[in-house]
Amino acid sequence: MNEMKRLLSFVRRAVDDYSMIEENDKIAVGLSGGKDSLTLLETLAAMRRFYPKKYDVVAITVDMGFPDADFSALRDFCEKIDVKFIIAKTDIAKIIFDVRRESNPCSLCAKMRRGALHLAAVEEGCNKVALGHHFDDVVETFMLNLFFEGRLGCFSPVTYLSNRKITVIRPLIYAEERDVSYFAKKRALPISKNPCPEDHNTEREKMKTRLLSLERENHGLRHRIFHAICRGGLDGFKLSGRFPDAGKIEE
Repeated sequence: MNEMKRLLSFVRRAVDDYSMIEENDKIAVGLSGGKDSLTLLETLAAMRRFYPKKYDVVAITVDMGFPDADFSALRDFCEKIDVKFIIAKTDIAKIIFDVRRESNPCSLCAKMRRGALHLAAVEEGCNKVALGHHFDDVVETFMLNLFFEGRLGCFSPVTYLSNRKITVIRPLIYAEERDVSYFAKKRALPISKNPCPEDHNTEREKMKTRLLSLERENHGLRHRIFHAICRGGLDGFKLSGRFPDAGKIEE
């Protein structure tokens, strides 16, 4: 259970540092079927047992409309951890690839998926939406904004959406991707393959590769970037003195 304790420590720190969870919150976890969202869902479900503020969790999967989509493994997983599972049906795939024939579909797709998720969360009576962005996503997003938009920016740990009256939280921001991958492997999470034809063919994936290469030459680079984001108070990040370390994961 060491992997659970490690992930729970990261999630608990982030939740406490940024006041992500309040008494009687109903939190919708955006469950894509990838390792990040599955890890987030299991840790938030587990933390219900001891966190001092009582909250509930539901899982919402946005059905993009790809043919032969099978969500049975996700449904079984949610039943196992006592979480309600909801499928939000959409025609996003048809709109993106058949109707509009987008040459660069990722931005529009992400916007439409977020909209579907937020709408489903509101309809379910949730006041929070939790997303599985982790430590590496923070650094990569900062670098993407710097490289391609010429600005210093990132997503925020906590964001209130006034149009939907819901708050988006990101409890995995202190967990590195390798921690998430290790957790997913040890827990045998039911990871499903992304059916999108653009999967792994994005600027984010290219940035991930660039950063890994730079990290080999400049050990600790990603942590220094993360700390700089926090020291600068960028988009709601702040110094806490409890950041993830660069130590090895215990096998």
